[in-house]
Amino acid sequence: MDYRLDVAMVQWQPQENPADNTARVYDLARTASDADLIVFPEYSQHLSERLDVTAADAAEAVDGQFVTALREMSAETEATVIAGMLERDGDRVFNTLVACTAGAVAATYRKVHLYDSFGGGESDWASAGSAEQAAVIDVAGAPIGLQTCYDLRFPETTRRLVDRGAETIVIPADWVPGSLKEQQWLTLASARAIENTSYVLAVDVAPPLGVGHTTAFDPRGVAIAAAGDAPEAIVRTQLSSGEVARVRSANPSVSLRRYEVSPKALA
Repeated sequence: MDYRLDVAMVQWQPQENPADNTARVYDLARTASDADLIVFPEYSQHLSERLDVTAADAAEAVDGQFVTALREMSAETEATVIAGMLERDGDRVFNTLVACTAGAVAATYRKVHLYDSFGGGESDWASAGSAEQAAVIDVAGAPIGLQTCYDLRFPETTRRLVDRGAETIVIPADWVPGSLKEQQWLTLASARAIENTSYVLAVDVAPPLGVGHTTAFDPRGVAIAAAGDAPEAIVRTQLSSGEVARVRSANPSVSLRRYEVSPKALA
């Protein structure tokens, strides 16, 4: 299906209070209401420097205040709104993306690869989603795949979404700062675009808790819009089915590959 999609990617710094974050997300969505797709980072509902301490108390159900507001935003703006939240799971949480369209939840995605790296211990307080997930939604004719932050380091995660028809990958993140982290964030996002001849929308929390550098990459892996390290920014770009088709015609690497991807059974 042919499409031309206007996108707004919101780089900002969520705080600890979910109600305050919900209100700010609503304001930012209204500012970007002329877009077809509005994407917020991971942890937009709640973020702190000690999520191991604060996450369980801040978590909500997917029919709670935050998602209710996302649904209302999608109806008011007539856009698809995607944002990360902490979803209650007993005394633990899921790190969940929610996509809302026309006043309803279009999809949820629970982060599969938890950040147990570079000193992080996300699995100490969060539950991993099922590796069988492959959330792809339709946004005004554009097939959009969902994944979260650390998933970016596992190329098979993106490939499974492309196998299910995704032509754009949305990656909300809180990419933690550190040595070479900004370089890795941008390089990996560009690589996912190149190897899948797909758009990649890499949407990060602003500094200091994220590296920022929210960036849109085209199907050649070229950065076409970026926020740098701005404390708050709305990055706008456009997605086109014609551009995906043009790049895939010149480089049909997805159709030429000889391997499939399947989930790994964990002990």
